Amino acid sequence: MSAVLEKTRVTRRQVLVAGAGLAGSFVVGLPALASEGEGERTIGWFVQINPDGGVVIGAKEPEIGQGLRTALPMMVAEELDVEWDKVSIRQMPLGIVKTADGYTWKYGGGQGVGGSTGLTSNWQLMRQAGADARRQLIRAAANRLGTDESQCRTEPGVVVCTSLGARIPYSDLVVEAAALPMPEDTTPLKAIEDHRIIGTRRNTIDAHDIVTGRAKYGFDTEQPHMRYAVIARAPVLNAKVASFDAAAAREVDGVLEVFRINGPNPGEPYQILASGVAVVATSTWAALKGREALEIEWEASPNANDSSERFWRENDEMLKDAGQVVLDDGDFDAAMAAAETTVVRQYRVPFVNHAPLEPQNCYAYVKADSCHIIAPTQMPSGASRAAAAVTGIARENIRVEMTRVGGGFGRRLTNDYVAEAAMVSMRTGWPIQLVWSREDDVRNDFYRPGGTHEMHAGLDADGKVTAWAQRLASGSKYYRRPNMPDENLYRAELYVDDFPRRIVDNLRMEYFHNAIGLPRGSWRAPAHTVNAFVIQSFIDEIAHETGQDPLQLQLDLLGESREIEYSGHGGPTYNPGRSARLLKFVAETIGYGKELPQGRGIGLAAHFTFGGYAAHAIEVTVAGGELSIERIVAAIDCGYAVHPNAVDAQLQGGTIDGLSTALGLEITVKDGQVQQSNFHDYPVARIAAFPARFETHILNWDDVPTGVGEIGLPSAAPALTNAIFAASGKRIRRLPIGDQLA
Repeated sequence: MSAVLEKTRVTRRQVLVAGAGLAGSFVVGLPALASEGEGERTIGWFVQINPDGGVVIGAKEPEIGQGLRTALPMMVAEELDVEWDKVSIRQMPLGIVKTADGYTWKYGGGQGVGGSTGLTSNWQLMRQAGADARRQLIRAAANRLGTDESQCRTEPGVVVCTSLGARIPYSDLVVEAAALPMPEDTTPLKAIEDHRIIGTRRNTIDAHDIVTGRAKYGFDTEQPHMRYAVIARAPVLNAKVASFDAAAAREVDGVLEVFRINGPNPGEPYQILASGVAVVATSTWAALKGREALEIEWEASPNANDSSERFWRENDEMLKDAGQVVLDDGDFDAAMAAAETTVVRQYRVPFVNHAPLEPQNCYAYVKADSCHIIAPTQMPSGASRAAAAVTGIARENIRVEMTRVGGGFGRRLTNDYVAEAAMVSMRTGWPIQLVWSREDDVRNDFYRPGGTHEMHAGLDADGKVTAWAQRLASGSKYYRRPNMPDENLYRAELYVDDFPRRIVDNLRMEYFHNAIGLPRGSWRAPAHTVNAFVIQSFIDEIAHETGQDPLQLQLDLLGESREIEYSGHGGPTYNPGRSARLLKFVAETIGYGKELPQGRGIGLAAHFTFGGYAAHAIEVTVAGGELSIERIVAAIDCGYAVHPNAVDAQLQGGTIDGLSTALGLEITVKDGQVQQSNFHDYPVARIAAFPARFETHILNWDDVPTGVGEIGLPSAAPALTNAIFAASGKRIRRLPIGDQLA
């Protein structure tokens, strides 16, 4: 190891003991110390104990609404042994350290949320931070009292030495504790049965700030001398600016600058989404009015003839031929030839927009040798890379601060809007807040991929599924990713280890790529949200086609609890028995199998997503072409619910998101242009669409948590459409449902 790397390598000791610098900011690589400047005393990067006994815990991850800003401090507070009502939070900026071999994480682990990993990636780190800080306080008390640390223990906020009759508040010990070297051995963590904060119902730590308007989102950013910018982006996919006339725009009061923004060439990886013209002004309103006054001529685009109609037609044609076989277990062809019954169905799932309530925005101030970014981002390291790519400034000189995010859903994993803001600031030399309108957001997105799925199943004389195939023609999320070979495009769309892999012996997956010009990206629960609809619908169809009960057929397929190899995200194993447990629970809770009036039906579905399990039972009425959702029962197995209130909220939100999307959301293209623009033609479901009888249940499994941000979504849509079939005999194979019931 080089001397430079040795000096800058972030160690466990540095993570937990490095003290506060000026104004309480967190630093790395210093000797253990504490600072009492401005009344702040810090042990490590995460724990600050104030003279009044209040505890400030650093939140290193972005908060996109999943409750992580509460869950992570709960872990620290549990092991630190403090009262929860004494805890507040401080949002930490991006922390990276340059080494001889590149960059490493300053705060002991990565910063970013996506794929339901925000909690799981910090489960060990944050508890250990609290435990080690607590131990340092115990050791400081023991040193002061002249005794061994084994003679001391803690009660919330105090170190107690019973034999000496001493009780010392943490606030009196923090300076001494932070100055101590770390012990060589690892501090043990609490057993699950000793938890009094983790696993209990706690309110969101900054809920009061949210409801009173004090919480800061990206749009709330205000910095000295800040200007405001908007961009007129190409209306046709991949079009470029041929020329523009800015005379009228410059006459708008407040407009300061107007200039061209160059986007990527067709087929190239994205740094920003589209070419366009930037307008910079003294206010957002002036910038928007200046943009309206622009006269822009656009070059002809190679995607000018792209359309949804053409996309679906091409998918159908592709599926008539042989595609890329990406999985071929057993002997599928022989099993299908020997089958007593075969079932073949096609399903269609559209492109959809992320539709966060807070459209994209970013503050950027680019100077000669530094850059300051303030943004609502899921991936602050990506924001750092994006700013570095367009400015050429070294990442260690780019400061990235995270605001609370007004909706992520995977959209803010991509930092194109950060790159745009940095480009505008670099061009002007001013601090810039770049703002997107709702129309900008709907028409310029990394959309969830659309695709056509063709499903095949073969069954023997006893009704057992012996062969299974999934053939997919879609626009891959991986299209236009850097260094992505064509043969790997399927990996974002077909998760080869998903159910029923290693359950049905003869299984084939086949892929066809349709390179439509729409940008694609991660959308909440990425391919799971699509594949769950297809697979769970197909199981329901197989059951009805062969005279079997859908619940029993799926339980027979899932079988008993056991660990099956699962190499994808959420592995290394998948336990189908956990899905079966949830299915049986929601079925029993809703009264599956009970006699229902005409026009009413119950649908079931379950899915394994990123390490967690969820199931839905939904009861609906279909009458006169109108749908009414009467009752929803949703259950989740996330291993161990660290923050149960957030788990409930995420299960509710995922269910609503899944149903809203299934009911009416679709992005369509005509003549190379996205047809939707705002909520009037992209109708997110209203509250009246959901029933008062909406239950969520948490069924813990063990003491190992999974993330929950995406798990509750995938099984919602197929439970709904299966219920529609049970109520009306109308099978929904094309999303959104829209007017198909009329």
